[in-house]
Amino acid sequence: QVQLMESGGGVVQAGESLTLSCRVSGSAPMSTVAGWYRQPPGKQRELVATITRADRTNYADSVKGRFSISRDNTKNTVYLQMNSLKLEDTADYYCTLGNFIGASYYPNVGWGQGTQVTVSS
Repeated sequence: QVQLMESGGGVVQAGESLTLSCRVSGSAPMSTVAGWYRQPPGKQRELVATITRADRTNYADSVKGRFSISRDNTKNTVYLQMNSLKLEDTADYYCTLGNFIGASYYPNVGWGQGTQVTVSS
């Protein structure tokens, strides 16, 4: 069973940066595509970024050029570097593992507890 532990959230001002971490443990934790999702208050969870084991990345249009996903397979950890944060980046952030079927990403290991990011003006 895979376990996910997100950390690194906090309260920052617009324009500042944060780095989120996701520690993955359990069976075959880093053998699939890792992804970061976020859920803004009162809204649905949305995909933010994905990274394959070969370090191929994809980003939501809303974060392109500002966020960067990376992974350290030796530490079983996935990171999300967030720069130039905006008020609309305020959300609970979650990591997961999954796979692409065609162009669509499908998580398949469940969710951690998430980490909260609040961007203030």
